[in-house]
Amino acid sequence: MLSLLRLLCFYALGLGYEKFVRGQDDNPDTGARFLCRAIAVGADTCLVPVVPEPNAAAQEEVLRNTVMQLRETVLQQKETIVNQLGTINELTTKLSLCESASEEGKYDSGGSWSKNKNNQNTMGDLPRDPNDTIDNLGKTMQSLKDRLENLEQQQRRANMSGALFPSELRDLLQRRLGDLEKQLLSKVNNLEEEKSLLFNETTAHRQKTESTLNSLLTRINELEKGGSGFKSPEQFKLVLPLRTNYLYGRMAKSLPEMYSFTLCMWLRSSTGPGIGTPFSYGVPGQANEIVLMEWGNNPIELLINDKVAQLPLSVRDGRWHHICITWTTRDGLWEAYQDGQKLGAGDNLAPWHRIKPGGAIILGQEQDMVGGRFDATQAFVGELSQVNIWDKVLKPAEILTMANCSSYTSGNVVSWLDSDVEVFGGGAAKFPLEICQDRLPETES
Repeated sequence: MLSLLRLLCFYALGLGYEKFVRGQDDNPDTGARFLCRAIAVGADTCLVPVVPEPNAAAQEEVLRNTVMQLRETVLQQKETIVNQLGTINELTTKLSLCESASEEGKYDSGGSWSKNKNNQNTMGDLPRDPNDTIDNLGKTMQSLKDRLENLEQQQRRANMSGALFPSELRDLLQRRLGDLEKQLLSKVNNLEEEKSLLFNETTAHRQKTESTLNSLLTRINELEKGGSGFKSPEQFKLVLPLRTNYLYGRMAKSLPEMYSFTLCMWLRSSTGPGIGTPFSYGVPGQANEIVLMEWGNNPIELLINDKVAQLPLSVRDGRWHHICITWTTRDGLWEAYQDGQKLGAGDNLAPWHRIKPGGAIILGQEQDMVGGRFDATQAFVGELSQVNIWDKVLKPAEILTMANCSSYTSGNVVSWLDSDVEVFGGGAAKFPLEICQDRLPETES
């Protein structure tokens, strides 16, 4: 009996060995192993399963842990991709809103950013004030930058854990952020341009308003005086009511080159220390080519080429006076007339000097540069009329006939015409002139 069992065992081992030699192609290996051992008489089998070796169990545990780690990594990467897709969608929405704002938005009359139709903000989170709009866009940009930094930190953590962060998503986010920065800069530039245009429009509107008010004031003054026009082109007067540096009149014509001249005018000055500067003529390089002025308690002075002669005239009583000044380059001879009477004469006033042409004639202000840079302390306060200039020395009889209202003669170089006298400054105006007899000292009331 024992011999029979041993034979069966060896037979089984032989069959197994035969399959092993053939390559085990018939049936898949089940992993079971058998050993032949000496057994006692009466045992029912000789095939005993082999216990797995300890090192195989350890390898299986390692493989199981690796599979679990890979599964967790895949889940983390999937969650990161979902978050990134959400961020991309949000950035796309913001960029679309910015583009919509730049195409449809505009500023209303109050300087607020609004849509054309319903007057609502083109971006849901933009305030109405342009400065707040810039601040809010800056905060949005900073928030997006923070999110991008968080994504980059997630990428670094993923790289450390072995997961890969898609570089395509990072590049897309950077491109979106760059586009949004460009939109922000464009929006800031548009806001600055809007501010500049608004300032220019405000300035132009203010100037237009001031000009309109000045015109209305002039018209009101004319109506108060009861004059709606001038009887003739020379029958008007220039009124300068305040001592300022912006009220004055200017003759449209200039002077030619002259070697002698006569300057005549009617003048009524307000009482006070000095009458100021009723007449000045300046040329490039010499602002005091011809000046008639009185400042402080000094006598009236005649300046020619910045040379000075004191005139024995007195016109501070608030009455109308007719004055004439003559001068010739030969020996610098000069004469001064008041109300038709010669009150003084002299010589050596800029002798052999020629009066230069092409300058500016200013009434009521002394020029420190041609046509400007006036000093209020030297301004004339009062009324001027019939300012005429001749390029010759008039005879005493001709001057007398004009002073006693016997006749009126216009200057052959500069004549007193309404169309040739420009008025500057609010308050300065032209009014009708009283008749000549009313201007004479003996009939003044």
